[in-house]
Amino acid sequence: MVAKDKRTVALVGHNGSGKSMLMVAALNLGGMGVTKKEVDSDPIEVQRGASINSHVGTFKYEGKQITFIDTPGFSDFIGEVISAIFVSENVLSVVNATAGVEIQTERTWALATQMERPIMVFVNQMDKERASFENSIASLKERFEAKIVPIVYPIGQEATFKGVVDLISGKAYVYEGGKAKETDIPAEVKDKVEEIKMSIMEDIVSLDDALMEKYFAEEPITPEELWAALRKGFVERQIVPVLAGSAEKNIGVDVLLRVINNIGASPLEGKPYKATLESGDEVEVIPSETDPFVGYTFKAVVDPFVGKLSYIKVISGNLKPGDSFNNTSRGTQEKAGHLYFAKGKDTYEVEEVSCGDIVVLPKLKESAVKDTVTHKDRKLTIVSPEYPEPMISKSVNPKSKSDIDKISNGLSRLADSDPTFGWEFDPETSETVISGIGGMHLDVMVERLKNIFGVDVEVGKPKIAYRETVMSKAVSEHKHKKQSGGHGQYGHVKIEIEPAQRGTGFEFVDKIVGGVIPRNFIPSVEKGIREAMKKGVLAAYPVVDVRVTLFDGSYHEVDSSDISFQIAAIQAFKKGMQQAKPVLLEPVMYVEVFTPDENAGDVMGDISSRRGRPMGMEPAGKGITVVKAEVPLAEMLDFQGRLSSITSGRGYFTMRFEKYDVVPPNIQEKIIAERKKYLEEQAEE
Repeated sequence: MVAKDKRTVALVGHNGSGKSMLMVAALNLGGMGVTKKEVDSDPIEVQRGASINSHVGTFKYEGKQITFIDTPGFSDFIGEVISAIFVSENVLSVVNATAGVEIQTERTWALATQMERPIMVFVNQMDKERASFENSIASLKERFEAKIVPIVYPIGQEATFKGVVDLISGKAYVYEGGKAKETDIPAEVKDKVEEIKMSIMEDIVSLDDALMEKYFAEEPITPEELWAALRKGFVERQIVPVLAGSAEKNIGVDVLLRVINNIGASPLEGKPYKATLESGDEVEVIPSETDPFVGYTFKAVVDPFVGKLSYIKVISGNLKPGDSFNNTSRGTQEKAGHLYFAKGKDTYEVEEVSCGDIVVLPKLKESAVKDTVTHKDRKLTIVSPEYPEPMISKSVNPKSKSDIDKISNGLSRLADSDPTFGWEFDPETSETVISGIGGMHLDVMVERLKNIFGVDVEVGKPKIAYRETVMSKAVSEHKHKKQSGGHGQYGHVKIEIEPAQRGTGFEFVDKIVGGVIPRNFIPSVEKGIREAMKKGVLAAYPVVDVRVTLFDGSYHEVDSSDISFQIAAIQAFKKGMQQAKPVLLEPVMYVEVFTPDENAGDVMGDISSRRGRPMGMEPAGKGITVVKAEVPLAEMLDFQGRLSSITSGRGYFTMRFEKYDVVPPNIQEKIIAERKKYLEEQAEE
């Protein structure tokens, strides 16, 4: 199918808005015959009754090819939403008719706006108790700075909801058993339909100068002219059309699909993708049917039965079975075997894919989310969207020692599939630490580790990576002298320890004159000091930000050696550090909290109670305030739950490492006591 007849649509919105049911209904209208269990098919999704992954479905409807990407509604899985919007030319925000705009509606709308994607809205669950189309429209207009224009009107609502009126064509559709019947506009809504149609007419004709002239001249305007103007306004992001229905009862879904066909942006109308060449120069990749192949991997699934599945958006060119291509992100070459389109958890084989398609490729040698794949003569890498940094961490340790190797493999493959998930082994604390967006995110990753890779782990709080440093100058010396028959050992050093500028690490200064220590032993002294710095004198944490000056010492013609001077330096450093007012340093994070205006004061107070240093507040628009602060990492481990409580789930935050700073004395004593206990337990094992 040619690119102008393709539509890719990201379904976004809050959990419980019915996105997955909408996708099921759409796929079935396209003849795919799927159930919700075949869309939300992950065992964890079945257990939780909600989407935690994005799901793809490609189908044909009335001469067009539509690809839906259903995204999770929980904020913990925002990475899946970002990837889906990035590869879609259209965004469909699904709104719960009983709840109106919710926090995830706001966040996903902001992402779509940031990535310059046109948005339309489907007000779902119109058949539910307390459903209100008017309230949903009002909620949208209150929250978003956009031209919100309803293009359908519901026939009935709650238990009496039975159909919709297409305001542009003037046709009414009543549904029985999920099947539509075109009828005259029912008398009970006729006056309201005329009223709304008049109010939206100006919104639509204002998108086209020629139509505006006809409108003011009171000349007749055809539905075809209105659709053309609406299409132009939608693709150019000047208008947000709103539809309504019930995905569960298959009411209004066919109208939605026709609107997507009529006004949706094709791949050729999508925004160009920024890319970098091997030289580092920036270029733009314009979606094209004729240019050489370029694809972007936006989803990677680790399947215990078939291995890895890579979901790739074809940005330009085409791909056939047997074609070779390069993974420019990893410097590897791949070969396409079978090509598939997705329909939920299942796939169906196709003979060729081209610009605008989303293809599923199994068993690539190397593939991760954010990878670019290209024709061998087109060496460029697509610039990925920005993903939020992982905000919380937990330690994981395999319950069985035989799983130590398996856990690394499992975590690496999970990280390949999720840019918002990270892991590392910390040799300092002997812990494997996983990091993610939130508690649910990490819980799901732990479950996947068990279900897919067979690794059962114990989960705990991670240990904070504290550091030690000094606050004043001190002079110390140590003479290492040992005689045990034959050659002995002799090394004698005098050093000065002093604080260095925060963040500079370690500086070694050699001020030896007159050969009191031979030049060949100076590196041994520095090596010994670096070794001593691995474990400080307070709690055996690494030492940072110190300057050590070697200014005197002595040697023995026969007994001096590298090891002798290393030992002397280690002992001299320990003595000197004890005298130089040692302190603990802790990691401090830069935090930005997005909160409703009315909760900003409470959020600021909570941050202050966490030893945070507020750095101001800024309005973010539409009733949202950004609170900025520096907060010790140790105080942020349980912040997410508290923020959710303060803001009724509407607040979220980002944070990044900012600096190390001195721990207050009372807290330092507690940390040292806990560390001492931990080290004693480790020694006993």
